Amino acid sequence: MAEGAEPFRLDRPRLRASFDRASGSYEAAAALQARVAGELLERLGAFEFEPRVVLDLGSGTGRVTRALKRRYRRALVIALDIAPGMLREARRHQGLLRRFRRVCADAERLPLADASVDLVFSSLMLQWCEPPAQALAEVRRVLKSTGFFAFSTFGPDTLRELRAAWAAVDDFSHVHRFLDVHDVGDALAHAGLAEPVLDVDRVTLTYADTLGLMRDLKAIGAHNVTAGRPRTLSGRGRLARMSAAYEPLRTGGRLPATYEVIYGACWGTAGTRAAPAHPAAEVRIAPEAIRRRETRIPR
Repeated sequence: MAEGAEPFRLDRPRLRASFDRASGSYEAAAALQARVAGELLERLGAFEFEPRVVLDLGSGTGRVTRALKRRYRRALVIALDIAPGMLREARRHQGLLRRFRRVCADAERLPLADASVDLVFSSLMLQWCEPPAQALAEVRRVLKSTGFFAFSTFGPDTLRELRAAWAAVDDFSHVHRFLDVHDVGDALAHAGLAEPVLDVDRVTLTYADTLGLMRDLKAIGAHNVTAGRPRTLSGRGRLARMSAAYEPLRTGGRLPATYEVIYGACWGTAGTRAAPAHPAAEVRIAPEAIRRRETRIPR
């Protein structure tokens, strides 16, 4: 790692390549991602609007884009992803009467006109924008003033067990850094998005061994692309030490892998802002106002 480099800064070309390589294996391994996207879709049902333009931001293989097109049949629905391979896979979800557009682009530089989108839907993409300020600024730019932004992202407890196990082996960055729910609220306010509502769900996947966890992460493209990552392959010795450090967490014969999921929703600039859109802005969310759930799922 270069001297003075921010260890959690993301290498976006490597990020794109990682998800591109994982496009063929993604859906088979992305059970949690499908669950979270389904939950986010259900939440849209509480809002009776008929958007003309819908953006699935970080669409992956287009499985959720298809569901959005099914729900909003008259809308122009756009699947946008940074990885070309994901969009190639998305062709499988196209239907004769439910076609959607596929656009390859970075969430931090959207090739869309100002105030051109009624609904931005983004499930588990925002954590890959570090920091999220530029991506949220782009969401605000393309969203109509009366538009709606629904999203999910991972919180700081995500993969806490894996992070701790690697910390017992070396000082490199092995697990991505995730924002706290209050920091997400602050970022939304700084972007000028209005009336943010956030809540947290904690899901624990369980594995027979660390190899199963690592295989799942590789299959969905969740490689370590931080600036502070090791620059050489992890040898068997280091992997064995990491597994040994993880082993005391085994419960009922299974190893836990925690995912903290933050769900959020907010409006375009026509709403009443929760805080001024400037760097000193702060969103204060009382702990009792944040809904929290816990689920345990074997893999």
